[in-house]
Amino acid sequence: MQSAIKRTRKKLEAAVAAETALPAEFVPQLTDLLESVRQGYLDALPIAAAIITVGEAEPYIECANDQFRFLAEWDERLGERNLSQVPLLRAGPIGTRLHAFFKGGESAHQFETADGRSIGGRHFTVRFAELKVVGGQPRRFMLTLIDKTAQVETEKSLRSEMLRDSLTGLPNRFAFNEKVDEMLADPGFREGSYAVLAVDMTRFSRVNESMGALAGDELLITFARRLVSALRPTDMLARTSGDEFGILMRLDRGISDALRAAERIKTVLTLPFRLSDLEIRIDCAIGCAVLAQGVASADEVLRNAQFALKRSKSIGTTQVYESTQAQAARRRFSIETDLRCAIEAEALTLAFHPLVELSSGRVAGFEALARWEHDGQTIPPDEFIPVAEESGLIVQLGRWALDTATRTLADWDRAEGRALPLNVNVNLSPIQISRDDIAAAVSGALAGAGIAGERLTLELTEGAIIHDPERVAKALTALKRFDVRIAMDDFGTGFTSLASLQTLPIDLLKIDQSFVTDMLANRDSQAIVRAVLSLAAALGMETTAEGIESAELAAELRTLGCTYGQGYLYSEPMSADEALGYWRSRSA
Repeated sequence: MQSAIKRTRKKLEAAVAAETALPAEFVPQLTDLLESVRQGYLDALPIAAAIITVGEAEPYIECANDQFRFLAEWDERLGERNLSQVPLLRAGPIGTRLHAFFKGGESAHQFETADGRSIGGRHFTVRFAELKVVGGQPRRFMLTLIDKTAQVETEKSLRSEMLRDSLTGLPNRFAFNEKVDEMLADPGFREGSYAVLAVDMTRFSRVNESMGALAGDELLITFARRLVSALRPTDMLARTSGDEFGILMRLDRGISDALRAAERIKTVLTLPFRLSDLEIRIDCAIGCAVLAQGVASADEVLRNAQFALKRSKSIGTTQVYESTQAQAARRRFSIETDLRCAIEAEALTLAFHPLVELSSGRVAGFEALARWEHDGQTIPPDEFIPVAEESGLIVQLGRWALDTATRTLADWDRAEGRALPLNVNVNLSPIQISRDDIAAAVSGALAGAGIAGERLTLELTEGAIIHDPERVAKALTALKRFDVRIAMDDFGTGFTSLASLQTLPIDLLKIDQSFVTDMLANRDSQAIVRAVLSLAAALGMETTAEGIESAELAAELRTLGCTYGQGYLYSEPMSADEALGYWRSRSA
């Protein structure tokens, strides 16, 4: 073969040098030579390739390698070289684009495609390229195919796994968000035509903790099946987080469709769940958000449904999202950011509300109340204190209040040149008790200010005791080592048992102003106040009545044996300097 090529090459060179026409006997040899060279080149390629000739007649395959024959399902031995006889090229995306390429002016073109078969179809990277034309020869094109089927199928499999919850077999949050985004992007989308329900299982964490993860998984699977049974075939159910599920549903009759779906879900959960040998009743909270114009993404829709879900947990019924809920949430996050900066910069202040001994009228002490001025506005405590508790900033805020209150009391002592007969009361949050070492915080505050523990009263609500009674009992016992006084605030509004009054080292009960304010006109309120005062006297505790706004009310409470009074009859909360002046004026 090589010697034949060399001989033919020499004869060609001689003909060219003599500028004579190529001898006729060389034309078949040259054609065979070129075909042999082209075939050898194609066979050397690691990918499927073919050379297509386009002449006056129909385009045909001049030569191809084995990979191409296999992928194109073409056998040249059958004498079918025309493109119309090759299954892969006679129709479909490859054939259509190939014929368009022949007519166009591009030198090369590449694209991704499939062979069009739904089952067993292949995926290719296809490239067309026009070859250099030798004088007098027809146009030739190179067609190459890279089989991407394995890669595409692997990607599909991985994507399917990525979009499906492995435990329940339901779509996961990614798949759910994709579907919601698809609905929002649909040109035919109408506002109010779809809704998202967020469904959260109650008591799941208790089951998980007490019975183990396997029981928890079994509960999730059964819960998901019951949800499916309550939905329509067109509704989409997904597991969006641990024990939370999302539902995308079409609203044919408005929001009532979503509320009816919520009722069906509640109904299918009435029967108990059987786990091992136990039967457990499980309920759920449901929040709903309607897909509306202006909603940017699926994340926002689901977040809106979760706002409603949070409200549903506290109220106990299905809730529909309102835009004010998102505004309130953003407001809380804004307050959290600003509050953190304010605490670090010590930009908060304490106001002092006098506590008056009813029997003598003397000022016995002051309750320290946190105040915050921000951007020229007063942020009320009932707005920033819950944010501080939710974010954990209450620990820093509580320590600051302790330190500032005890230092202020020490400053008053120095201003008067003696230890004044005054106490200062500081409020404790249940979150603060559960997260902070209260005994260490109080010890540090007392030592830093140099005042005796008996001059500090710590107020905690009944809710703090219910929140974590064992931890509260340990904390209060530790505090008594420093002779600190303990007051139970807003007594009568919570659910404290009488046993806790016996076992906890409580020195003082503060009667909530809701009972005190109208006790002269309301016999029930008066009876409650009398009962609390009798109970305190029997247990050897002192009492403080909050919300005293008239002299008649103060006199009645003094007659009933109440120890201290607090309210606007005496004064509004005031600054540290004003509080010291107030004490001086009342002590003169």
